[in-house]
Amino acid sequence: MGRSTGGPAGITINRNDRFVVCRPDGTIDGRGDDGFYAADSRFVSGYRISINGEVPVLLSSAGTHFFASRFEFSNPGLFDDDGAIPRNVLSLRLDRSISEGVHEDLDIVSFALRPITLALDVEIDSDFADVFDVAIPRLVRRGTIQSRWFPSRRELRTTYSNRDFRRSLVVALEKSGSPPQWANGRLSFAIHLERGQTWHTCLKWLPLINGRRRPSTLGCGAITEQRAGFHPPSLPRVGIHTPNRVVEDAWKQAVHDMEALRLEDDGSGRGVFIPAAGIPWFATLFGRDSLVVSMQSISGYPEFAAGALRRLAELQATRDDPGRDMEPGKILHEIRRGELATLGIMPHQPYYGTHDATSLFIVVLSYLYHWTGDAAILDRYLPAAEAAMGWLDRYGDRDRDGLQEYAPRTPRGYYNQGWKDAFDAIVDASGALAPHPIATCELQGYAYDAKLRMAEIYEVLGMPERSGPLREAALQLYERFNDAFWWEREGTYALALDGRKKQVRSVASNAGHCLASGIVPDDRAGRVVERLLADDMWSGWGIRTLAASHAYYNPFSYHTGSVWPHDNAMIAGGFRRYGYDAEAAKVARGIFDAAERLPLNRLPELFSGVERDPGGFPVPYLGASAPQAWAAASVFRLVAVLCGIHARVAPDRQRELYVNPALPEWLPELTITHLRAGKGAMNLRFHGGTVEEISNSTGYRIVRGHAPRPKPPPYQRTRRVRRAGPPRTSAPG
Repeated sequence: MGRSTGGPAGITINRNDRFVVCRPDGTIDGRGDDGFYAADSRFVSGYRISINGEVPVLLSSAGTHFFASRFEFSNPGLFDDDGAIPRNVLSLRLDRSISEGVHEDLDIVSFALRPITLALDVEIDSDFADVFDVAIPRLVRRGTIQSRWFPSRRELRTTYSNRDFRRSLVVALEKSGSPPQWANGRLSFAIHLERGQTWHTCLKWLPLINGRRRPSTLGCGAITEQRAGFHPPSLPRVGIHTPNRVVEDAWKQAVHDMEALRLEDDGSGRGVFIPAAGIPWFATLFGRDSLVVSMQSISGYPEFAAGALRRLAELQATRDDPGRDMEPGKILHEIRRGELATLGIMPHQPYYGTHDATSLFIVVLSYLYHWTGDAAILDRYLPAAEAAMGWLDRYGDRDRDGLQEYAPRTPRGYYNQGWKDAFDAIVDASGALAPHPIATCELQGYAYDAKLRMAEIYEVLGMPERSGPLREAALQLYERFNDAFWWEREGTYALALDGRKKQVRSVASNAGHCLASGIVPDDRAGRVVERLLADDMWSGWGIRTLAASHAYYNPFSYHTGSVWPHDNAMIAGGFRRYGYDAEAAKVARGIFDAAERLPLNRLPELFSGVERDPGGFPVPYLGASAPQAWAAASVFRLVAVLCGIHARVAPDRQRELYVNPALPEWLPELTITHLRAGKGAMNLRFHGGTVEEISNSTGYRIVRGHAPRPKPPPYQRTRRVRRAGPPRTSAPG
């Protein structure tokens, strides 16, 4: 089976919020995205090696683990004082690993027939660019850079200063086979080698942030966990076994990717994992991403939900700050530590310009309760959940019409604040941007789900008097949504309502999220499923974000024609919720077929919406993050969807795990091992539509069949949206 190469080649290694992006030969070209990044600043913007003025010949290179890579070189034809040095008589190996800093091992072995003299030069440049300036790109030098060489310490220190913002890079040399010199922006070594002799040096790239201590690096030859003595906290190994090797390999890669994306938060408790959103540009905490990952992986890795709730509750807004789109009770969008955020040029310390994260916080709290069976979790996060619900009612409904809308309150804010947050993501039939405030269809579903789950939380905690008003509010939202968003001619929901309360009549994948949240009446679900799988939406590899028949469609765009694995996993779950098992399996098959043809069986953040044809492969989206958290977690979700796995704590506190498998022919059997619920684990074997319990120490009773969920109430069609009060053009004070 042929594989897509994923666009221009490069090697990325990462750990925590630090990463290196380089060319296949290990060089870093500051004219592009390459570099060594830490805390949202680029500490190394240029890196290259030469021998006697010539570039070494690359033989091979690879990432050996998520935190390490190796580069093997030989020499071109060279000259020294004694004459010609034939090509391919030198072995030059560069091992590079990353932890708090970067460690490099440079080793040269001579196989020349005579003694040779070499001049090895290492060029290192630092521009300290903010990650936003690199990504846009928009390189602006705002401060000053100074470099100083300390011969006695064999260190080069380069410092960047702009007002209160300060970053330094120390390049330290150790165990060098010959003394280094610094001149003209180069570290230089004079090397004399006899035949069979080896020369070695270590280079350490040490980023200094806010005057903190020098960071540590891994040791020499640290390209595997064993050789490094490095044992990162790994996920509890939930595993699957199936004759379908693609599904099993995609699962293993997803586990590996989630381990690579783990943010090492000093405040994390035992059994708590907080994922970075993606590498390279999103190596930080995102509210929406961490919550979506929690939802997708809850059936295998509840640690993500525990970590997301803890950290996001700590950072939940407690005051009003229009400059950061911040209002009391709101969950953050992202947090950054680079120059632009630190100096207030960008509002990311943290920035709160996302609407959906606040609803999803409540949804994930409910998920975690049902999978752990621990009501103390609800007690712990009740204040945060109540504040989130208060935000939905007071600020989320900006114009008081009973629906959820967004609009930035700062000119530096994001124009779109749903999961499709590209500037041009929400467009009408002609391709024009929808005016604010914008109410996308999926935001209504998330809020509907959150209100029902919050009502249940109150009942579990012995406060039933508070649940009734929430259930009534959910019913009112359900009716308003189905009045205002239904698009009869297309048999689906409009992408959004714009600021004039006009339907944004674009066929988009967002409607599938409405199925997942349960806000769709039974008699409309089938039409939505059919429309999402129509030829202009179905690419063959997955459901597109925007129909190919749309005037603004572009298969290579970020949100208007591409295919996102997490979007498709969410939609597949919605299909099964309404009983469309074969259709859910079709979506899963498309995504796994894509994984089969992608490097490492790894699902990237997104790929293009180009139509599938015989012998084809998914066409990459240049710049897509890989690894990326919710792309990896979509593998966990798709397996759970096909197996029909749901945990539930019944009103009588009986713990139940519902399984309703509908395995398709291409996945005839599957075994899940170490599936965790409560404080134990279980192993389950699925055959088509049957399930066998192998072992179970969870305290959960296995129930065969659909999980009991709130049924959509009968929909009472009305002529217009009923308003909860007079319309307003902006959120209250």
